[in-house]
Amino acid sequence: MGATTVRDRILAAALHIVGTEGVPALTNRRIAAEADVALGSITYHFATQSDLLHAALTGFVSEETARLREIAEGYRDNGLSLEDAAAITEQVARDLGFSAERIAPFELYIQAGRDPALQDAATACFAAYDELTETILIALGVPNPKSLAPTLVAAIAGLQLRRLATGDGGQDISVAVLQLIRGAFLPTS
Repeated sequence: MGATTVRDRILAAALHIVGTEGVPALTNRRIAAEADVALGSITYHFATQSDLLHAALTGFVSEETARLREIAEGYRDNGLSLEDAAAITEQVARDLGFSAERIAPFELYIQAGRDPALQDAATACFAAYDELTETILIALGVPNPKSLAPTLVAAIAGLQLRRLATGDGGQDISVAVLQLIRGAFLPTS
């Protein structure tokens, strides 16, 4: 693994700050202290806070996309059962945990609603989640996987947000996934 660049340290510090204290706590002085870099290096690498947030979310998206693609490839054409798919989903959700760096994207998704410059990065992240979900739905033989995937992703993200907000595991994500997928097999009227 190569040396961490100043830019990488700035981005890691920004994600940590956003994940622990939110976007309003993100100041150049705070980032410089957290990243142990010169204050001027923040503006050298990022002209605006929007640029910094975009790069932080894009970096998260790149790592998350690679992680999800690896998971999806592991299950492509493997003849999954519904229960296997639900268990995989639960495991992916639990693997995320709620470290500061995993909370930060929730903050950044909300910030993307306020800052259109962040929306393309948020779109890419949700597209990666949709792709993994669609791959699993195809392996299950679920009808219309492309249209169901975003609904499942939204349900999972909502349950994750609920877990984060309440500190309670709440409903097992696998149960919700099973209910939604089984519903996809019901005939339409």
